[in-house]
Amino acid sequence: MQPDLAALVGSRICHDLISPIGAIGNGVELLALTDGDTGAEMELINESVQNASARIRYFRIAYGAASENQLVGRAEVLSILAAIARGGRINYIWKIDGDRPRRLVRCALLMLQAVESALPLGGDVQITLDGDSWVIRGEGPRLAVDQELWNNLLSPQVGFQYTAAHVQFALLPGVLAEAGRRMQFKHGSDHLVVRF
Repeated sequence: MQPDLAALVGSRICHDLISPIGAIGNGVELLALTDGDTGAEMELINESVQNASARIRYFRIAYGAASENQLVGRAEVLSILAAIARGGRINYIWKIDGDRPRRLVRCALLMLQAVESALPLGGDVQITLDGDSWVIRGEGPRLAVDQELWNNLLSPQVGFQYTAAHVQFALLPGVLAEAGRRMQFKHGSDHLVVRF
């Protein structure tokens, strides 16, 4: 039985947006209780709005349809990753210049989510090009690689059960195939490297 990807994507989006939206609500509640300076509350609301907006833009690229000729600008990707990283545990280092095909950026953003799942304590994720190959390297103080998920990504099994938190693993084989890419993966005790 194939997973209901639409439902998993919906769950994933709701899960990731609930924290910044909740913080917006908390900020508004604090504003209602104060009579004086609202600088800290407004800062909380502003940061949360920026984070929610960045996640929506991230999801639009990662989970949305991508035609063959669409491009995504470097500035847009840097803006999205900077807003998501602010206050988080992951530092993103996008070392790819210029506009890139949306299909490949889509692969990279989904792969970033896969790499993030292996960095429970956070860390650095660097995205580079090696010739025509995209390389994503994640490093952190502790690596937690779910070998079953990664093995299934390399060789998809019919009927494999995914959770909403791992919907990116369900989508990646089809997205990589659509982009004409194959994935390689290796990891050590404190880092992992994905190439496609």
